[in-house]
Amino acid sequence: MKKYILLLLLPLAFSAPAQDGIHFVDESWQKLLKKAEKEDKLIFLDAYTTWCGPCKMMTKDVFPDKKLGKLYNKEFINVQLDMESEEGRPLAKKYNIRAYPSLLYINGAGEVVHRIVGYQSSDQLIAMSEVAMDPQLNLVGLIERYEAGERDPDFLLKKAMAHSNAMDGKHMEALEAYFKTQSDWSTMENMELLFMVADDIDSQLFEYLANNRESFEMVFGKDAVINKLQQMVSQKLYEDRSNLPSLEKVDRLYERAYPDMADKLSARFRIDYYRMAGDQKKYLNATAKYLEQYSSEDAMELNNAAWNFFEMVDDPDHLKLALNWAKKSVDLEPGYYNYDTLAALYFKLGEKKKAIKTAKQAIAIAKSEGENYAATQALLEAIRDK
Repeated sequence: MKKYILLLLLPLAFSAPAQDGIHFVDESWQKLLKKAEKEDKLIFLDAYTTWCGPCKMMTKDVFPDKKLGKLYNKEFINVQLDMESEEGRPLAKKYNIRAYPSLLYINGAGEVVHRIVGYQSSDQLIAMSEVAMDPQLNLVGLIERYEAGERDPDFLLKKAMAHSNAMDGKHMEALEAYFKTQSDWSTMENMELLFMVADDIDSQLFEYLANNRESFEMVFGKDAVINKLQQMVSQKLYEDRSNLPSLEKVDRLYERAYPDMADKLSARFRIDYYRMAGDQKKYLNATAKYLEQYSSEDAMELNNAAWNFFEMVDDPDHLKLALNWAKKSVDLEPGYYNYDTLAALYFKLGEKKKAIKTAKQAIAIAKSEGENYAATQALLEAIRDK
């Protein structure tokens, strides 16, 4: 009886998205491109991964919106693709998708005309649809206008924000051009713009932020400004591994901006620097030195250090250091991610009973939070088989 009821309900279940939210089609990418070209429509691509929290939130809370669905089902060909799947990986490479969710508007020729990264509400997606379909306002249109010589401040601001929202790394040129049109950088609007969008330590905007940090601290708070400066310096590491900023230059930047914290900030920077440079020995030494000298209260930082040691070293002394970091991470913020790390370290140190107990705790947390715990399950089986 239950099987018959289920079969009767299935048509209703599968028809609901088309009526009440965005209807995502399931066809090959080549067929979608041909369909887009034939119907003269853009493809709306929700590029997600299974581990992305904001992606899950949008699928649950945003895409079912009736008003949003009515608009997008009419104007776009909508598709959701896991960028780590067999079909998704080539597209992630082709469109340089590195952050999730990435929301792309693509024409029938396979060209991205607009994109935005990060969680968006239904109202934001509705507004974004108008931008994507406007050849003067979408990203491609803004680039064409810039190349044609347009330099109006409002236009430069729109272009800078569009690139920033797309996270394509091309926002600084327009942002610096915008600030050249401004006689006063200290207005609240300009300070907020600089603080939120600028991220290049070789720019005049960074120099202004570093030289006027106290003014920014009054608006955003000291911790936020420190984090911003660190983020801007770290950003340089990820742009080009073959052209890393010199340690001496970073030391000078921190010394000028925060003389009372320069040693700590420089020591923390060396961890990322040696990791990106691929110098494992110096990375391990820098991490151990930093966490010994400056007691961290950041659960994620401690967990990441512990996990990297787990993957890189076999020496019991180093592993015991990592074990202590993982324990502290769990004490600060118990979660699936750090219980999994702790279990792995117990296992590598030969403490089988503790490893099994901790792996079970990690799995229990993952189940309660709807996380994928396949890796921890495999670890638990490996521990039992040992």
